[in-house]
Amino acid sequence: MVRSLVDLLTTHASHHPDRTAYRYLVTGDCDGEIQEISYGRLTQRSRAVAAWLQERGLAGSRAMLLYPPGPEFICGYLGCLAAGVVAVPGVPPQGRAQNHRALTRMKRLIADADAKVILGGREVITALSGMVEHLPDLADITLVVTEDIPDEAAASWREPDLTADSVAFLQYTSGSTSAPRGVMVTHQNLLDNERVITERMGHTPDTIAEYGHEMFVSWLPVYHDMGLIGPVLNTVYLGVTATLFSPLHFLQQPRRWLSAIDRYRPHTSGGPNFAYELCLKHAGPELLDRLDLSSWKVAFNGAEPVRAATLRRFTDTFAPAGFRREALYPCYGLAEATLMVTGSTVTTPPTLLQASENGPHAGQADAAAVSCGRPGPGVTVAIADPERHEELPEGEVGEIWVRGASVAKGYWRNALATRETFRATLTGHEGRFLRTGDLGFLCDGELFVTGRLKDLLVIDGRNHYPQDLELTAEMAHPALRPGCTAAFSVDGGDADHGDGDGGDAGAGSDTSSFGEQPVIVAEIAPDSAGEAEKITDVVRSAIGEAHGLSVRDIVLVRPGTIPKTSSGKIQRHASRAAYLDGTLAVIDTLALS
Repeated sequence: MVRSLVDLLTTHASHHPDRTAYRYLVTGDCDGEIQEISYGRLTQRSRAVAAWLQERGLAGSRAMLLYPPGPEFICGYLGCLAAGVVAVPGVPPQGRAQNHRALTRMKRLIADADAKVILGGREVITALSGMVEHLPDLADITLVVTEDIPDEAAASWREPDLTADSVAFLQYTSGSTSAPRGVMVTHQNLLDNERVITERMGHTPDTIAEYGHEMFVSWLPVYHDMGLIGPVLNTVYLGVTATLFSPLHFLQQPRRWLSAIDRYRPHTSGGPNFAYELCLKHAGPELLDRLDLSSWKVAFNGAEPVRAATLRRFTDTFAPAGFRREALYPCYGLAEATLMVTGSTVTTPPTLLQASENGPHAGQADAAAVSCGRPGPGVTVAIADPERHEELPEGEVGEIWVRGASVAKGYWRNALATRETFRATLTGHEGRFLRTGDLGFLCDGELFVTGRLKDLLVIDGRNHYPQDLELTAEMAHPALRPGCTAAFSVDGGDADHGDGDGGDAGAGSDTSSFGEQPVIVAEIAPDSAGEAEKITDVVRSAIGEAHGLSVRDIVLVRPGTIPKTSSGKIQRHASRAAYLDGTLAVIDTLALS
């Protein structure tokens, strides 16, 4: 009986020790340096890490993983699973601009997870060793460069005492740095979601054989669920080969993604909607003339709203290179369900529902709602009235609720949030449901995601809570009135309708003209109007530093004009509507000059 991915890794190493598990493009280029690791070697290295952890009595404790992109992260992660240690993937501090934000988040995750050891690459561990004076928490944590653990250590590895309910790793939600929530993903959750991914994406034995085991190309961050659960762990689940490279190398040159697909001819590859837009932005004749994308059968698109316009333009642009509309694969998932909940049907184009004839986008094909497909086998999706906990009829928008073996155990050390999110009951249904906080509807069994229940911002595939952005803005400059700032996101195409301080807010950002973009509306005192340009620059810089976001627009408005509830809470949806309608009480333009 298979209890975990560790069992499957052992099987693959026994039957196909020399088969390449992962191929890593060190520079992001197919003709650059390439690192490969076989199933035999992967097993040896993960067991060596596991034995090191076991010998120090760390089974059952938490290990923070701080690695640059590359195979060493996978060895460390699988080593934790093989030791019965709970892995906690994190973002390593890197670069001056990223350092403060990454360090702050790392400190909070270490504290919340009560991590006993940090596993990482040599450069990261060396840097952390020099920070003990500034980060006293590190003094009590063991730091280890896993590549320095000798291969011989693998001989002392012992099979861990795992059950289906044992926690494999904590996937921390990326939305709120002030209150991180670690999703407890069990070994059963992992195995079940890999089964769902395999079935929904058509990773059958015949298909694997047809592709010579070349199933994935991925640049997605491995510390996020989409990159980890999908390309990295489905590879181990199936015993196939994945080609990986750094997200930074993709962002620098999006053509690298398509070139790797052309070179290695995988079955499956994908990313958030913005990634397809980046490829379109850089799709010149020279690139199109040398690409062959005909092998690409599943081009998954998830983690942020899927745009009909993007699907159309990507198909039209890359059809000469062999890309087929049927390969487009919108999907929906979340960390609390391990990852995948619904996915399109392989070999058929995604379902689109045209905009309502009575709505503002009537007759506009690019405004069509995009289906995220059907639930995986064993997964139940219901649309619920979030207040009455009753199922809504087909076609009616409500909160998306999910039930199945992939739904995680709950939030680490947060019983209240676990009860509220993971223990919902739905009239007429047995068992507990996961409340996703997302809004959507079902049509002919397919899920259409329409928005977010609680104002969550999803920018470039990452979650951000508006309260965090608002606090950052208010702390950046004293002219902003405390508790009188609204943060929300707008579609790139809609943002120009706002009555803000300028449409060039995204200058320098590859995502400035598409996808969801953040907007800040803030009340300031009239006597500060003369400093408006300086205030805007300071707030923009603070949000960029603290959250890694390029703000589309910052609008300064008169005191007392931000919409609020009777109890004083900011009404972000009302603020967004006023922004798009151009009805905000903007500080007098003459005063601004």
